[in-house]
Amino acid sequence: MSDNNNNDSTKHPPDVPSSDSPPPDVPSSDSPPQGNQLPDGSLPGNLSLDSPPQGNQLPDGSLPGNLSLDSPPPENLLPRSRGMLVAEVWIVLSLSLGAAAVYAVLDLLQSLLVAKVPLNHQVAVINSAFAPNMELLDLAYQLVGIATALAPVALVAYLFKKERESKSIIGLDAVGLDISQPKRDILWGCVLAAIIGGAGLGFYLLAFHAGFDVNVVPTNLPSSWWRIPILILQAAEDGILEEVVVCGYLLRRLDQLGWGENTALVTSAVLRGSYHLYQGFGGFIGNLVMGLIFGRIYQRRKRVAPLAVAHFLIDAVAFVGYVELVGKVSFLPHP
Repeated sequence: MSDNNNNDSTKHPPDVPSSDSPPPDVPSSDSPPQGNQLPDGSLPGNLSLDSPPQGNQLPDGSLPGNLSLDSPPPENLLPRSRGMLVAEVWIVLSLSLGAAAVYAVLDLLQSLLVAKVPLNHQVAVINSAFAPNMELLDLAYQLVGIATALAPVALVAYLFKKERESKSIIGLDAVGLDISQPKRDILWGCVLAAIIGGAGLGFYLLAFHAGFDVNVVPTNLPSSWWRIPILILQAAEDGILEEVVVCGYLLRRLDQLGWGENTALVTSAVLRGSYHLYQGFGGFIGNLVMGLIFGRIYQRRKRVAPLAVAHFLIDAVAFVGYVELVGKVSFLPHP
């Protein structure tokens, strides 16, 4: 029995496209739209087959990796939902000044409910020694404390960079913490520090003598060569942390969430006052007023830099001034 397939001697010539046939792999005018083509065969927008590569396209028009023109955008480029933005705000605050506010409320409750003496007979130390009898170890503690306290600022900068809200390497130009206006920022900072700092000191003394505040001791650091530099660094940390998180970040995010300007301002100011409640009721009220002023300035100017300068100067004068003047002037309370 023979196999017809093996013995078929008929040879068929290969298919040769005629001159009237379209070139291979080129869709004809009757072909359905391909990829992102419109029904008429054109590409959307200003794109054309002869356009130079767009965005992340390679020179041959393809996209890197597994991306294609039909692929969904990467997750980090998708619009943020309102819920994700709210969650972000809660996370940032819980890792920084929101947690400080909770602890300050607990400290005040302890002062009122546990202590058996009036508030102005109690003491709250801001900058404490960790190893009073070991200077270098204490210095290491102080430096690590300052560095870790600024971690929320780094987190905020990262979030701004991730969401492409910042154009600088540092990421804080989104809230106006940069060196684009140094003279103006320093001048405004000095003016604010003189006004707010002077009024704040007067208000604290009144609240203390009226029994609404504890005796706030700026520092009990040992008399060492590094005490003044550490106090100055601590003042800088306070100014940067508080103004970036409470003014810049929080007010920016509340605005993005659609909050009214005044509602956001009051919320920011209440938070600022809350994490000073360990000082007493006067500390809350004084910092609430400061928050209303600083917050409104930020809402109008969109710059944190002058506020951070002012805050730094207020704290630096308070810390260093206390070291130099306590026990030498009668109006300053001392332990």
